[in-house]
Amino acid sequence: MRSKKRIWLTAALATSAVAGVLVFEGVTNDSPVDTDAKSGAAEPEVHATVLKVADDGTSAALGKRDTEPFSMLGVTWTDPAARVTGTVEARTRSAADGTWTSWMPLETDVTGRAETGRSGVRGGTEPRWVGPSDGVEVRINAGGKVSAKLPAGLRLDTVDPGRGTLNAQPAAFAADLPSAEDPSATPAAEPSDPVTPEPTVPGAGPDPSGEATPTTAPSPGTSSPAGREPTPTASASPSPPVSSPPAPTLPPAPPSAVPKPPIVSRSGWGADESMSPEEPEYLTDVKAVFVHHTAETNNYTCADSAAIVRGLYAYHVKANGWKDLGYNFVVDKCGKVFEGRKGGVDRPVLGAHTYGFNRESAGIAVIGTYTDSAAPTAATTAVARVAAWKLGQYKVDPAGTTKLTAGATGGNFAGTKFASGTAYTFNTVSGHRDGFNTQCPGTKLYGQLPAIRSLAAGPVTGLTVKSVTGAGLSGTTYYTKSAVTVGWSASTPSVFVSKYELLVDGKSVATTAGTATSATATPAVGTHTVQVRATHQSGKVTTSAAVTVVADQTAPTFATKPNLALRTGTVNTAAVPLTLKWKAQDAAALKEVRLTAPVAKTYGPTTASASHTAKSAVATKWSMTAYDQAGNTAAASVSGTPVILQESAGTKTGTWTTKSSSSYLGGKSYSSSSKGASLSWTFTGRSAALVVSRAANSGQVHVYVDGVKTSTVDLKSSTTKYRDALWTKTWSGSAKHTVKIVVVGTSGRPAITTDGLVYLK
Repeated sequence: MRSKKRIWLTAALATSAVAGVLVFEGVTNDSPVDTDAKSGAAEPEVHATVLKVADDGTSAALGKRDTEPFSMLGVTWTDPAARVTGTVEARTRSAADGTWTSWMPLETDVTGRAETGRSGVRGGTEPRWVGPSDGVEVRINAGGKVSAKLPAGLRLDTVDPGRGTLNAQPAAFAADLPSAEDPSATPAAEPSDPVTPEPTVPGAGPDPSGEATPTTAPSPGTSSPAGREPTPTASASPSPPVSSPPAPTLPPAPPSAVPKPPIVSRSGWGADESMSPEEPEYLTDVKAVFVHHTAETNNYTCADSAAIVRGLYAYHVKANGWKDLGYNFVVDKCGKVFEGRKGGVDRPVLGAHTYGFNRESAGIAVIGTYTDSAAPTAATTAVARVAAWKLGQYKVDPAGTTKLTAGATGGNFAGTKFASGTAYTFNTVSGHRDGFNTQCPGTKLYGQLPAIRSLAAGPVTGLTVKSVTGAGLSGTTYYTKSAVTVGWSASTPSVFVSKYELLVDGKSVATTAGTATSATATPAVGTHTVQVRATHQSGKVTTSAAVTVVADQTAPTFATKPNLALRTGTVNTAAVPLTLKWKAQDAAALKEVRLTAPVAKTYGPTTASASHTAKSAVATKWSMTAYDQAGNTAAASVSGTPVILQESAGTKTGTWTTKSSSSYLGGKSYSSSSKGASLSWTFTGRSAALVVSRAANSGQVHVYVDGVKTSTVDLKSSTTKYRDALWTKTWSGSAKHTVKIVVVGTSGRPAITTDGLVYLK
């Protein structure tokens, strides 16, 4: 079997006080390679360059320079208990177009003190993803006060995360390191200059997980740095070969109460397992998860996410000297979940993420900075899924609280002090700042934790019936004659929903997957309550507000069949004014009445008449259909033919004068000023209308129907009108009738002009 990769000092190492390069090489041509490395592993490279520290120790810099390719950077220092109280900034040159960025802050809200029972563990800033770069400049300011001197051993660590393909000849890990005698020595001019390696600061905690506070470091939340990076657990970087302890007994991987989300494995994101050869440690169980943010930028594409995870891994192990990537899970802004610390995602792996509380929890980090901007919905959804699944393995409610025992003395962002060995109450889904004095996971993401807990724990929220298709809506009631399709929506993403059920009168009649948004049912005739019930993956149930659905199979009726009557208005041979009347009704709810011929019109349920016109001498059928809200229908129709009787067709007495004009029906009309002069027409029909011409000096006529005087009609009009149907009469049925007009001989305006009579048969 081939041996694991070994790291050793090259012959170039010299015990010189001159700043230079300490090179740690990987496997050479005559060295065995790691048989356990995955074929998809990437070989990250970390280059460390000494920073020039001012004489008064309050500032440091690295001048603008060319570098080996890198995509992530951070600043580290010798003592993991030390911190930079001022500002650390860097700017980089794009490898793509050569442009320089503006100055970017590197957060110093980090602790390297935990798990420092190992040699070579270093303090440092947050790593920052900058994308492919080949130039850098750094400046550090401790505030200008001698009392706030910078820590010793300052160096810039740049990380090239590799391309995801394992080479047979792994690339070297080169580090530009300061001399132990002169930690503020100037940067190396050439990478070949030798240098003496710096001393390491040993920790004092008996627990390799770092839960005990090192004797050289103050408590978190006091004078020590507060960090959101995971606490280191790994061997120093660089370090001589170490023998691996016996493989631990694997704890069980209990089934979870909820589905496991998709997780990109370490081999999937290209982890070089030879970088962290030590076996993982395991917890008894997981009582809580702590949410973090990391990588210091939101300006990345999700195609970069695997490289960012590799960069974090390399920075933690090679730059900070940690055992492995500190987080148990890493989530990108698109919602992709990556396996973090090795040991099995379904097992209780001891991580290094929340100083003092690692031994009873798991850590989930979201790539990005969420102090001023909220995390994307995809990311918070993924965090909730991971939290629900991991806590579900140990029957922990993500919306509940738990007791965690502090493994170290410290404090949190809110000012709460923790005493080692004492149990404290935490939300089962907490932010890093709840357990340590740090702003992590950022103000905005921290504010999103209640929503994350709700998603993870359930129940489904915002469940509402949105539609009932196949039914008509009247007020708040739906009416159907057969099947209905009920549509719904919920605020909770479908990945958290086990199933939906359609309830009719409280009984489940249809069950769907959690991704569904509708279901169909056929209710029996009668009135019903319809609801939707959602089952969260946790088993919690939510039921929507009820809607009323009436199943109705009885058709509407026409209480008054459609009928026609002539009406007043201007008469033309192509358009005789008439009125269509009807009355429809329904036992449940009438929706509308539609006229389908000779024209298409739709009328509301309370409308009972409408004005229309019809061609004279043409039989016209008027077809109507009544619809109720359930979709039941009833049809009815009526036919009629308007007929124009010219004045010349009437029987006249007295003196009448013929007048000609294109404005008259047929081009002619009769006019008379003779009192008592008359015209009469006999016809068989059901409605009649007298057609006249009108003006300001027009007189009056008496109207007789079947020998009985019915009215006196005044033809006077302030505007001249031709072919005006001024008087109408309608009967219940068709019969023979005679209509006669008699000139009144009105004083001062005796003349009248008639244009004939229209009747409807």
